[in-house]
Amino acid sequence: MTQHSKGTALITGASSGIGAIYADRLARRGYDLILVARNQSRLNDLAKRLTDETGRAIEVVAADLGNKPDLGRVEQMLRTDASITLLVNNAGVGATSPLLASDVDKMEEMITLNVNALTRLTYAAVPGFVARGMGAIINIASIVGIAPEVLNGVYGGSKAFVLAFTLSLQKELTEKNIRIQAVLPGATATDFWGIAGTPLEHVPSEIVMRAEDMVDAAISGFDLGEQITIPSLPDAADWEAYEAARQKLMPNLSLTAPAARYRAAGG
Repeated sequence: MTQHSKGTALITGASSGIGAIYADRLARRGYDLILVARNQSRLNDLAKRLTDETGRAIEVVAADLGNKPDLGRVEQMLRTDASITLLVNNAGVGATSPLLASDVDKMEEMITLNVNALTRLTYAAVPGFVARGMGAIINIASIVGIAPEVLNGVYGGSKAFVLAFTLSLQKELTEKNIRIQAVLPGATATDFWGIAGTPLEHVPSEIVMRAEDMVDAAISGFDLGEQITIPSLPDAADWEAYEAARQKLMPNLSLTAPAARYRAAGG
């Protein structure tokens, strides 16, 4: 039986991995879908399967979000389609090599997708959400956003941006009835690893989560009202302590005088 629609979810990076699983789960929850990715044939196959299985209306958009005209087409959809109630910013690439073994042009391409595209899509979606008094954004970040030493530093920096951007959006938009969630997966069993330069079989299996389990945990976190969801973190109190320590710094981050230890050192 067809469910009442919860509106339309636009999902980037939707042709495989985490994005495709979000598409499956959200369609079964009653969302119509706009699926965005580069691979037209994969998108078509996924859309056909989900339409057959769920009866939801599904549109596919073949677009490379690292390409400004393609990105502009998706921005325009977010600005003008009032049925869109959820944006899942999932598209992104990673890297595992250290600085000295990395191609800086590839690093720039990573920043374009992980930071610029996510930012522009968010800016395109939010005004309509605010005008309609409802909407949600799920930003797929990474644990490297708080542990940049783990992998490539530019990748970690790009995901730290996603986390910082999300925290700012939460402060700005919560009172306007806009939900913002950042999801920080650890190692997840997708083709991310091969593309990033480290085959999945080279990653210790004890730290790798199935992509289905990761997405299901992230959606559970969304249902619980979490603003930050770390799917593998056993005790939510550990994140709360981390965040409390960060908040404790706030009053003293900008003062009129240097800290006493610096005055003493200057003698």
